[in-house]
Amino acid sequence: MLASAAVAFGAREKIDLERVTPVPATEEIPIMDFFRPRLLQAPALNPSGTHIAALVTVGRDRHDLLVTELETKTIEVVHGFGDKDIYYFNWLNDTRLIYLIASEKLYGMGMLAGNVGQLKDSYPLLQYCGARLVSIPERNRLRPLVWMSSDLEDGRDLGVGEINTDLRTGTLVNLRSARTEWSDVVQTRDNNDRHVMKHYGVPKGGMGSGYMADRDGELAFAFTFADGYQTMHRLNGDSWEKCPVDLDQIEIVGSGEKPGEIVVLAPREEGKPRALRFMDAGTGTLGETLVQDKAYDFDGWVFRDRRSRRIVGAMYDRGGPTTMWFDEGYRAIQKMLEARFPGVVVRIRDVDNSGRLLVETLSDRQPAIYHWVNLEQRTVGLIKNSAPWIDPARMQPMNVMAFKARDGVKLDAYVTLPAGASKTNRVPLIVLPHGGPWVRDAWGFNSEVQYLASRGYAVLQPNYRGSPGYDWRFPEEDKYDFLKMHHDVTDATKAVLATGLIDPERIAIMGGSFGAYLALCGVVHEPALYRCAVTIAGVFDWEQVLKDAKYDQYTSGRYAYMKRRLGDPKKQQEKFDAISPARHVENIKVPVFVSHGKDDPVASVGESKRLIDELEKHHVPHEVLLISGEGHGMGHLKNQVELYSRVEAFLAKNLGPRTAAAATP
Repeated sequence: MLASAAVAFGAREKIDLERVTPVPATEEIPIMDFFRPRLLQAPALNPSGTHIAALVTVGRDRHDLLVTELETKTIEVVHGFGDKDIYYFNWLNDTRLIYLIASEKLYGMGMLAGNVGQLKDSYPLLQYCGARLVSIPERNRLRPLVWMSSDLEDGRDLGVGEINTDLRTGTLVNLRSARTEWSDVVQTRDNNDRHVMKHYGVPKGGMGSGYMADRDGELAFAFTFADGYQTMHRLNGDSWEKCPVDLDQIEIVGSGEKPGEIVVLAPREEGKPRALRFMDAGTGTLGETLVQDKAYDFDGWVFRDRRSRRIVGAMYDRGGPTTMWFDEGYRAIQKMLEARFPGVVVRIRDVDNSGRLLVETLSDRQPAIYHWVNLEQRTVGLIKNSAPWIDPARMQPMNVMAFKARDGVKLDAYVTLPAGASKTNRVPLIVLPHGGPWVRDAWGFNSEVQYLASRGYAVLQPNYRGSPGYDWRFPEEDKYDFLKMHHDVTDATKAVLATGLIDPERIAIMGGSFGAYLALCGVVHEPALYRCAVTIAGVFDWEQVLKDAKYDQYTSGRYAYMKRRLGDPKKQQEKFDAISPARHVENIKVPVFVSHGKDDPVASVGESKRLIDELEKHHVPHEVLLISGEGHGMGHLKNQVELYSRVEAFLAKNLGPRTAAAATP
């Protein structure tokens, strides 16, 4: 049958965040259950392991900060100051935390500090100031290093400040109020300045793009963009010196074990996946190899022991989550945990100073569940299931599918089939290329994928060239060849068709950001393959993207880099015509759904508006959903529900009849 009448005719799904149990197996799972915020996110132990802090949601579409004393189960909650959202936190020591808040899930409001037992009396450190934590120095954990940019001075990069978290200068203010006086702005700026005990400016000759500390949390490195190239600098005393490191050839993963040492994704070697290695940033000399996979470039992060500050392991993706421990003790703990939690991925997320662990378990059918482990007492306890309303028995497995691109390069994709799919019951397919493009889809619970599978659709997630893990398999220039990426998506679609499980007459392509670009490419260049397309926050004309970057103060420093990688539109007009699907809308023969947040700071809503104009000009059937107050993607649950309700109705209308997914696989 077609999508339910409520969805098909646009009725709003009721949002009930008080319910935390699965709906009955006889009922269709509400859209809300797939996209609602998790009950618990980013849990972290304090250094001594007596308390755990986490972002939580309790009956509302906002994140609060919850602190729990593990022995007594005493809890303390900080609400996000009305409509404010707490979106990041970190322990400074056993009793003090810092956290960041945002207004309407869109505008950063600043950084606050609070003490356990007195969190309701939290106080601002930086207001109307873009704040990103760089590190917490071990020599004085109450003086965090923060990368700052001022909302009071048009987003100007302020470099890194060592922040005094003992100083209290006032209360949180609302400078966006119509009643704001200039004196309020001046006072807020002065209060921000008073918290900065020491300042490290942006290295000269470029636009700041990041900072990194050494293993002890001391500021060590800075990164800048200039003339299309990124440069690494190291701190020598109070001044910055350029490092002889080619950031086109390596990728920085983290700091190393010695002063001036870094951990990098090493340069390409003919016929070998790229390795994780140490490097001396002062000389550019490569050191010891940490990880060299047989099939994939390293794509992940390193794990540092809290007590020794040594790198003891690495976590990365190789078709599925993989953990490699360099320390025998951690290796034994991992083995013990995997025996305790069979059939799921087990990750050690945090370790306190006495060896107690914070552990995460997850799978393709189960969102994260968090546990604490006391190694000395050999006990395990449940902290919280992050999404208890998800019934794993009603979710579908995510399978790896290997395929060959038309030029012979071996790639892979994930395929999720709905319940009941078989060669005698072929199902409709949603091709879902990821955004980025230089990220990859990973095995695990994916809300969008499981939602689509619950509605009876198979889902294909192709990891096209440019996705991390594949660099060694093709030339460097392929990372910036957008048409080859499109061809990879097409080849993956044809590969899954060859299984005989998919109805070839009912295929749609859908994506967000760069995935939206690939979705439009699909219906432009493969008009006979797809029945419709869905674009969310997409970019569709690369000459226009470069123009927007050139004149936007926040992205102008990257304009030259994009121009260097993609070319000059004035000199390569034919290429830009070819890679810009918005210029070929006349080739589209199927309906297109266009969605975008009106306040998107990453991909301008103008991209979607220009596409809509072209669709109207060429009489292409289309639907539109532009939402005020949303950025790059939908941050508010009510808007996510509206988006996917509209998408569900659009797919049902254009892909024809479907059989409702069974209650259990």
